[in-house]
Amino acid sequence: MLRKRQNESQARVGAYRDLIRREAVIGGTLFGQVPAGHRREFFCLDEHTWVWHEEWTDKDGNYRIMTTRYDVRPSGILKSQNGNHYQHVNVQEAKHLYQAANLYNKRIKSEIYNFV
Repeated sequence: MLRKRQNESQARVGAYRDLIRREAVIGGTLFGQVPAGHRREFFCLDEHTWVWHEEWTDKDGNYRIMTTRYDVRPSGILKSQNGNHYQHVNVQEAKHLYQAANLYNKRIKSEIYNFV
């Protein structure tokens, strides 16, 4: 019985990860086509956390990674890039995040969860 519960739990975790990956791919296309050789993702990790992640090779052939994490709090939105210290975002960036989150929610509801 314990093994059955563990297998069911692992299946739920796997399904959740798959959905997050699918959402992230859709989120990565919100602002246009992802260029060849780039990886771009935007997704909602939990009810307070949004993540923007990009990977690419620059013109000099250097592999680059940028991960921006937004934590939405009652006192405002905090942002951390590549694990550095959190800082408050300005009003313009907060508006952009709000617009992106709305568009993301519309797209995943229609493209993954079949809500119109």
